[in-house]
Amino acid sequence: MKKTSSGVLPAEGGLGNEPLLAVDNLHVEFRTRAGIVRAVNGVTYSLGAGETLAVLGESGSGKSVTAQAIMGILDMPPAVIPAGEIRFRGTDLLKLSDEARSQVRGQRIAMVFQDALSALNPVFTVGWQISEMFRVHRGMSKRDAMAKAVELMDRVRIPAARQRVNDYPHQFSGGMRQRIMIAMSIALDPEVLIADEPTTALDVTVQAQIMELLAELQRESNMGLILITHDLGVVADVADKIAVMYGGRIVENALVHDIYGSPAHPYTKGLLESIPRVDLKGQELYAIKGMPPNLLDMPSGCAFNPRCPYRQDICVSDVPPLYEISHTRSSACHYWREVLDGTHE
Repeated sequence: MKKTSSGVLPAEGGLGNEPLLAVDNLHVEFRTRAGIVRAVNGVTYSLGAGETLAVLGESGSGKSVTAQAIMGILDMPPAVIPAGEIRFRGTDLLKLSDEARSQVRGQRIAMVFQDALSALNPVFTVGWQISEMFRVHRGMSKRDAMAKAVELMDRVRIPAARQRVNDYPHQFSGGMRQRIMIAMSIALDPEVLIADEPTTALDVTVQAQIMELLAELQRESNMGLILITHDLGVVADVADKIAVMYGGRIVENALVHDIYGSPAHPYTKGLLESIPRVDLKGQELYAIKGMPPNLLDMPSGCAFNPRCPYRQDICVSDVPPLYEISHTRSSACHYWREVLDGTHE
């Protein structure tokens, strides 16, 4: 283990049977004047080296809050983590000192934020912002750090990187800004990269380019990738496994081909049916009825029950556990068998 004056960092090297990153029974609450917002309720998932985990769900499902808890960038207060563990290479990050945690953040676990224009500082050039990673964390000179910035901009395929390194964020397109964010996040060769809605507001062609770039970077370094999105279409070709979140919980997790072939939760099924299809041209697009739950006033029983076509009395009275369907699959639905079979509607 690497030691600091105020904590212990997870060691590099072999993992044994321990996943690279493991989130276990994580709870995150926000204590507000209106009440306690339970944004994350017992989330559990894991990520291996070289593996891609897609975390899906509507806005407010807890996807980004879980990622922010992993990164250690939640504002506390109002955020509180009353229970759970976040283990990186076997070490619980929640038990590290602030100093030790800061040495993991950015260097070992990095994040690509959703809105690149907001995440980038408008008053500094992109080269200055990328090179800062090397000046602060690697002690490089300004000249050497700027050379590394150009190298990274080339790596993420920004045309004429040497000429554009002194440009400001507003001088780039949305897709190019997202590439700059990716360049900053991979600057220190992290072992885990969290990409939070990396293709939001980008056109389909640029979306495909960004996803291809992330997959290529992952292959080069064997890093674990957590891809947070609400778009099932984006992750079909890149994810190894999928965790579907609703109302702060994981309601289904499975290998990617199982999710697409036969969803085992009504919410996952609704998401899949909401994807536009070429063979259904001219037909009305399916939409899940109702609204996402109010986290200040969650429904009793299953949080999805007010919108669920499979709802029965037990769904209103009892919170479903995460039923294990197989060693690679689980579903938080009392009627997962009926969902799989397409019956009971």
